[in-house]
Amino acid sequence: MITIGIAEDIRNLAEALRDKVQLDPELSVSWLAENGEVALQRLRAGEVVDLILMDIRMPLKNGIATTRELKQNWPDVAVVMSTVFDDEDHILEAILAGAEGYLMKDTPPARIHAAVREALSGGAPMSPLIAGKALQLIRKNDAAPKTSVPEQYNLTPREREILDLLIDGLSYQKIADQLFISYGTVRKHVENIYRKLEVHGKVEAIHKVSGGQ
Repeated sequence: MITIGIAEDIRNLAEALRDKVQLDPELSVSWLAENGEVALQRLRAGEVVDLILMDIRMPLKNGIATTRELKQNWPDVAVVMSTVFDDEDHILEAILAGAEGYLMKDTPPARIHAAVREALSGGAPMSPLIAGKALQLIRKNDAAPKTSVPEQYNLTPREREILDLLIDGLSYQKIADQLFISYGTVRKHVENIYRKLEVHGKVEAIHKVSGGQ
């Protein structure tokens, strides 16, 4: 069973999202939180889930700030933004904060179910509109000169190899298959890479090593 938390300040939207999620018998919503601070309190109390569907605009603590703090303390908890905001600034902020994915609130249930599994397997699920805007951001970054990973990060040869495969867009499982190692080993290497680069997610790591610091 995959456990999920929902951070959403509008109760009826939170309940509607919960109902969508639980149409899949393998997904279980453990709790609803009316803002980011409550979501963090749940985690501090030991109510850790596999993934959180996170709104952006919430009182007390918004989704971006919550994701940033969450990734510093619970890096294994995946975050998929669920929001009405589709502008580039919000997309980039969410990704740099460490969010694995970005969905619009009108996303149909089947796509939400698939996105949850994709995020937990190392992918980056996005609504089609968001994916198009994210591609524009990537193209902007591609126009900037690229640099290799600076030596001061002290990545091992294996970590550099895995980082290159992440940059190429491979999921954790595909990296494991290609390098003939376990999924868990890939995940551990990725944790070490993020710690050494002082980042919280794949896109932030790519941004950093491509000279976007």
